[in-house]
Amino acid sequence: MSRLVIRGARVVDGTGAPGRVADVAIEVSGGRIDEIGDGQTGPRLTGTDTIDADGLVLAPGFIDMHAHSDLALLIEPDHLAKVGQGVTCEVIGQDGLSYAPVDDDTLAATRKAIAGWNSDPPGFDWSWRSVGEYLDRLDQGIAVNACYLVPQGTVRMLAMGWEARPPTEVELDRQRELVAQGIEEGAVGMSSGLTYVPGMYASDDELLELCRVVADLGGFYSPHHRSYGAGALEAYAEMVELSRRSGCPLHLAHATMNFGVNRGRAPDLLRLLDEAIEGGCDITLDTYPYLPGSTTLAALLPSWANEGGPAATLARLADQGERDRIRHVMEVDGSDGCHGVPAEWETIEISGSPDPSVIGRTVAELAEAAGRPAFDVYADRLLADDLATTILQHVGHEENVQAIMRHPAHTGGSDGLLAAAKPHPRAWGTFPRYLGHYVRDLGVLTLEECVAHLTGRAARRLKLADRGLVRPGLRADLVLFDPAEVRDAATFAEPRQQAEGIPYVFVNGVAVIADGRHTGALPGRSLRRTADGVTR
Repeated sequence: MSRLVIRGARVVDGTGAPGRVADVAIEVSGGRIDEIGDGQTGPRLTGTDTIDADGLVLAPGFIDMHAHSDLALLIEPDHLAKVGQGVTCEVIGQDGLSYAPVDDDTLAATRKAIAGWNSDPPGFDWSWRSVGEYLDRLDQGIAVNACYLVPQGTVRMLAMGWEARPPTEVELDRQRELVAQGIEEGAVGMSSGLTYVPGMYASDDELLELCRVVADLGGFYSPHHRSYGAGALEAYAEMVELSRRSGCPLHLAHATMNFGVNRGRAPDLLRLLDEAIEGGCDITLDTYPYLPGSTTLAALLPSWANEGGPAATLARLADQGERDRIRHVMEVDGSDGCHGVPAEWETIEISGSPDPSVIGRTVAELAEAAGRPAFDVYADRLLADDLATTILQHVGHEENVQAIMRHPAHTGGSDGLLAAAKPHPRAWGTFPRYLGHYVRDLGVLTLEECVAHLTGRAARRLKLADRGLVRPGLRADLVLFDPAEVRDAATFAEPRQQAEGIPYVFVNGVAVIADGRHTGALPGRSLRRTADGVTR
């Protein structure tokens, strides 16, 4: 039996308990933690191989609760962006839009709608259609494990197209069937993108019916809710009430309080959540440890401008009358796509476009250089890029970020878009930034608390049967890092930089990062919700 012993590490086990020095043995062929021995006074564990971990911390592998790696895992399965920062499991299928379940037409529309998130590589093999078939593709070889959420917007598209109307009873039944089928095939729950079309066209009553299906099958609901700007608290309260009415556990995606109207208002959000939790609601949330957000340029449009799908959106942008109507909503009223806040062009930086000359520049800067109105630069960029432009949106507040990450229901999520020319650095740096900047440098959380947020707590939400803690018998998804050196090397100027201070990452007992370098191993797989209600 091949047995690797990690000797003398400070084990921070994912429960929040104080760390302790220990030896940890991994049974490599079985991919499990075999034994934990006292690293100071007891007999030392032995194995066929050893790693001297004196001065290093051994923790469960980090769980990215909000990832956009749906295609990246298949295009570049070594996935250095995530495994290099200690991530051993990601939750994909986010924000209500992904690639299963689909038919031919829905897949084509979805590919176009979220090309800015994930790219749309020529010649790629799109042979799956169901959730189960997509998970089977992941099982052909990826660096990290992955859980999948059934995307409500894609389900709605498949059942009734891009129409902004209530579903018929037949269409609602079809949506129920698709959500149930996806969870029965292994999805852990359902996501929504309620500022993205077509998911945002769903009423609360429509969402309630789908959440009841999710609850009955033991999953959870993870919404990108209807506003993170003006009306953010009302939007959070709407999701809490939906959870209360449906009995469905709620996981709030990238639970930020952004834009100027929400400066200093994190305590209001946390009071809302605490009252709901005390009243019996099952609520968790995730955040990324940065101020700016990231999305597509087209996402800022008013919802009615997207009705009918991408081709209809492009036609409206090319029509002067429709364009003027869009301009007024975006610059005066505040588009629902921009969270009810009038567009602040100086905060919107292009991060991905086929035109390299615009990358790293704000819409306001491009408009000034061209001597043109900012909205016209915005609309013309969408036309030129076929809606596939991605952006950074500089709208965050540090006091809100720190307050929310302290909450006991908090977990970590990168929300990282990997395909852009200049992606948000959170795609490469979220987890080491928590450990370096917010734990070591600022002391916002203790190391043990932070590791629990990023591992054990997330594993409980996902109902992972045998992951998320450092314990004998559990899967050896582990990260070994230097608490004095771990940091996010990714910056806004140079975002594709591997994290520092993380010499080893193990997935299912196999070293994917060793001595700080990728080994080429692809031991990850899909983790699926099973009939007994747990995820394996």
